[in-house]
Amino acid sequence: MIIAGFAAGMFQTNCYLVADDAGGDAVIVDPGQDAAPGVREALAEFSLTPVAVFLTHGHLDHTWNATELADEFSIPAYIHADDRPMLTDPGMGLGSALATMIGDTEFHEPEKVIEFVDGQDVEVAGMRWSVDHAPGHSRGSVLLTPDAPVGDSGTAVCFAGDVLFNGSIGRTDLPGGSHRQLLDSIGAKLLTRDDDLVILPGHGPQTTIGAERASNPFLVDLPDADKKGRFGL
Repeated sequence: MIIAGFAAGMFQTNCYLVADDAGGDAVIVDPGQDAAPGVREALAEFSLTPVAVFLTHGHLDHTWNATELADEFSIPAYIHADDRPMLTDPGMGLGSALATMIGDTEFHEPEKVIEFVDGQDVEVAGMRWSVDHAPGHSRGSVLLTPDAPVGDSGTAVCFAGDVLFNGSIGRTDLPGGSHRQLLDSIGAKLLTRDDDLVILPGHGPQTTIGAERASNPFLVDLPDADKKGRFGL
């Protein structure tokens, strides 16, 4: 598996292209504001054919160019049902202060939208992707884990959106956010995994489960039982 990633837009949101190999089919993950030119460049560089857009959640900084790219290439966009309304009304996920940045811009869904379902496996671009619903940052946040390792290293990765970052966690002060729910999601859906799992977040540099378990300030003071993923039990 190959992954090409870059940060785009005013929020420097990480957009990724994921393919089994150069010259094959590819998934576009989180094409946010101003991501489209970088996506087209990466597609050309690796001779990739896009077959789907995957959205880790519905916030505008992750979805801004989703409709443009999905409709340009006649491919579906995947998003969890709880965040799907933000494709047409992104202001509902931003709150009044941030919603002003949209101005009079109109948004609409791609021609084809497929809803992610918690616990399902999605077969796309020659890979099997596991989908885990991980609410807290937004109601419809998901974790996307392809079954193929990166290159010859055998490294497993998870596209975590804004659930978990290098040294931090997602904000929970926007509509639909919940700090307790986010910690529950991290505990149940991420801290149960192997330490060497690489987390590819929605912003900032990559990290690993082991690194965050050991030093993330939002996690290190939790009880040992919670660190093993039994939040709230």
